[in-house]
Amino acid sequence: VQLQASGGGLVQPGGSLRLSCAASGFGFSVSLMGWYRQAPGKQRELVAQITSGGLAVYADSVSGRFTISRDNTKNTVTLQMNSLKPEDTAVYYCSRVPPYNSWGQGTLVTVSS
Repeated sequence: VQLQASGGGLVQPGGSLRLSCAASGFGFSVSLMGWYRQAPGKQRELVAQITSGGLAVYADSVSGRFTISRDNTKNTVTLQMNSLKPEDTAVYYCSRVPPYNSWGQGTLVTVSS
């Protein structure tokens, strides 16, 4: 299983970022996929998930600001993040839901002025 997240960076509060994840080594098109994040000193949490058919569910903390999507032809999943807040600062990972302990390197998102 390989999961490569990209697209992180430094952004000001209120700004936007788009994260991408390339997946391989498992049945991506039939898998429930998710974006997780881990802030400094906190446990990793699931912030968005999407079914193979495109139905999405969000954590309350990001609902209305983040949008998850997927392309089953390219084995990719994306996370569009708008109206970013300092509390969104974290390393973001994509994986299956549940993750079966398969994690890529993640991508760091820093929201700061």
